[in-house]
Amino acid sequence: MRTKAAASAALLALALTACGADIAPAGDAVASSGAAAHYPVTVDNCGTRTTYQRKPARAVSNDVGITELLFALGVADRMAGYVMPDDRGRVDEVAWKDGYRRTTWLSRQRITKELVLEAGADLVFAGWHYGFGEADGFTPKALAGLGIDSYVLSESCRSGSGPERGVMSPLDALYTDLANLGEIFDVRDRADRLIADFRAQIAAVPQPARRQRVFLYDSGEDKPYTAGRFAAAQEIITRAGGENVTGDIADSWTTVGWESVVRRDPEVILINDYGDPDAGAKRSFLKSFPPLAGVSAVRNDRIFVLDYADLVESPRNPAAITALAAYLRATAGG
Repeated sequence: MRTKAAASAALLALALTACGADIAPAGDAVASSGAAAHYPVTVDNCGTRTTYQRKPARAVSNDVGITELLFALGVADRMAGYVMPDDRGRVDEVAWKDGYRRTTWLSRQRITKELVLEAGADLVFAGWHYGFGEADGFTPKALAGLGIDSYVLSESCRSGSGPERGVMSPLDALYTDLANLGEIFDVRDRADRLIADFRAQIAAVPQPARRQRVFLYDSGEDKPYTAGRFAAAQEIITRAGGENVTGDIADSWTTVGWESVVRRDPEVILINDYGDPDAGAKRSFLKSFPPLAGVSAVRNDRIFVLDYADLVESPRNPAAITALAAYLRATAGG
């Protein structure tokens, strides 16, 4: 059957060439026909069944973790570009660093309807609080009105009518998005390999006999900004063998009081490194902040640093778990 189809495509190519038409090679025509047969595809995205009629050709992504999900899937050639602040750390050491070279950095500011229209986007991949927001009217519904498809980061899915987020565990969100995007871009085999590799990498992380208490410090001096139960950092800490001291808070990224941090006496502080102040300045603040002087992590100088992209849903999550687990094992005895 394949030989017959190829022969037919070749005959059609000769006929069209005689008429002066520009055509793709026969192999490309067969591949194109196979890709077309994949569509339309329907996936469950944040509880909504969403249908995509064709393979995206000019996708626009927002923020580093979201962008790197597409790079890891090998679809940089299907992107019009990405939006990302320039404070998200180094991107020249990740396995998919070539994706940054092959695509366009559209803006270092926030993503907008005007920007994606100017880029000729046919799909926008962002998240609630990672680009999508009701306040400025940049929503999947608004994009649909412009004829632009969207996909919502599963880590950011709304779990109710308010600002709360999180409808699945963060790593399940990662695997779900890889599988869904694999369908949307017709690269499901690559997505499945990534998921299997990530699961194996995380399963190989040894778990300690006792979990150390870990406090994630993102920012803030009057009140610290940290990670609750629905943030990707929660599962990163847990899978690494730690216990997130603010994991009882039913939110993702949120503000707490210093008194609650002191009361929970974290044994390790995990710094989320991005922007200004940098990790060094954050470390200096934590070590000199009087209310934290008696906290075990500060007293024993147990402060570990991960990049922003390690701590939000991204293909960096498995490596982040491995690195944090090694640090927790190294400090467990003292």
